[in-house]
Amino acid sequence: MTIEPKQQRVNEQIRTSPVRVIAADGSQIGILSIDDALAAAKRAGLDLVEVAPNGNPPVCRIMDYGKFKYQQKKRQQRSHSHHVRIKEIRVRPKTGEHDINVKVSRAREFLEHKDKVLLTVLFRGREMAHIEEGRRVIEGILARLEDVARVESPPTQQGRRMVCTLAPK
Repeated sequence: MTIEPKQQRVNEQIRTSPVRVIAADGSQIGILSIDDALAAAKRAGLDLVEVAPNGNPPVCRIMDYGKFKYQQKKRQQRSHSHHVRIKEIRVRPKTGEHDINVKVSRAREFLEHKDKVLLTVLFRGREMAHIEEGRRVIEGILARLEDVARVESPPTQQGRRMVCTLAPK
């Protein structure tokens, strides 16, 4: 249930009478005057909260307002918990097999944490004459990560770099 914080009126702030009252367990009590509704909420040891002010009659619910606000705040924090980041993995055409395995395992961790991975092959000096070697390295890494990643942008040559972006599946 989502209620606009500005529209929430609690207990004595509710002026409209009569109101439709919903019990704490979710069952409908019925349409009562505001005084009777407040008395029912006090008997239950809870608050009377206006949940649908535009209804005819307005709908009020008997609930623990403090607990409700706490859970709403907690839910809002949980929904904003993860921000997608782009993590970069850099290799060279002559990078050794074991080093590539380490980089692949790191990329796998990043993808499992729902981060994107920017895979970069850097070329230096005469390595520019053998771009196919860099493409072979990138294709090998993509093959090892295909179970946890999808290719967001295919390998492209940008000057002395070959770049490919991976996103988690």
